[in-house]
Amino acid sequence: MLEEPPVRLFVMGENRWRDENEWPLARARYTEMFLHSGGHANTLAGDGKLGLAHPGDEPADRYVYDPADPVPTRAGTTLGLKAGVFDQREVEQRSDVLVYTGETLATDLEVTGPVTMVLYAASSAPDTDFVAKLCDVRPDGYVQNIVEGVVRARFRDALTAPSPIVPERVYEYRLDLWATSHLFKAGHRLRLEVSSSNFPRYDRNPNTGHELFADAALERAHQAVFHDRRYGSRVVLPVIPR
Repeated sequence: MLEEPPVRLFVMGENRWRDENEWPLARARYTEMFLHSGGHANTLAGDGKLGLAHPGDEPADRYVYDPADPVPTRAGTTLGLKAGVFDQREVEQRSDVLVYTGETLATDLEVTGPVTMVLYAASSAPDTDFVAKLCDVRPDGYVQNIVEGVVRARFRDALTAPSPIVPERVYEYRLDLWATSHLFKAGHRLRLEVSSSNFPRYDRNPNTGHELFADAALERAHQAVFHDRRYGSRVVLPVIPR
């Protein structure tokens, strides 16, 4: 009797099942793609870019997160809401969503494994959230959500050791965007969205720094996302050679 491989995964985009011998895949090449802009990455019409080059002297991108008007959830890994794939262009029209888009791919790019983001950001609040979403931009403009993740500032170091942040100080945040297996086809583009909410998928942060779930007050937070020589905000992709 033949022993089956221990891992079976479905490669989205290519739409086929594949057997593997381990997880994560040993042959994955963890590739950093950096955020770039001239300081105006807000909305789909902004100047945000995603690329392999480390940023130089670039201004930070800024937006205001208002928990009274959070970025709405558009499908994804949800319960009780529309789940799965949904065109993200509607949320990319918002000024509190930063949009970073890569160049058109000349060849297929497979991303299989855990996706993470290293984000350097500051806030005017003593506690806030940062959300990242990796998307596939099709040639017709449709923006397909792939994976996403969130970090609450007070839990940036550990869930068991919450601590407030100092307003306006730059912190390093590591966001777990979970794992995927997706083929970004030639002619498509990678896109990363950065915001501070995805509601009701994630509970909105009131920005007050008070005890969780016991606060009726809501405060606006002025957010800054850095991508320069010192603060290289980036998404880390497990690229599979093909």
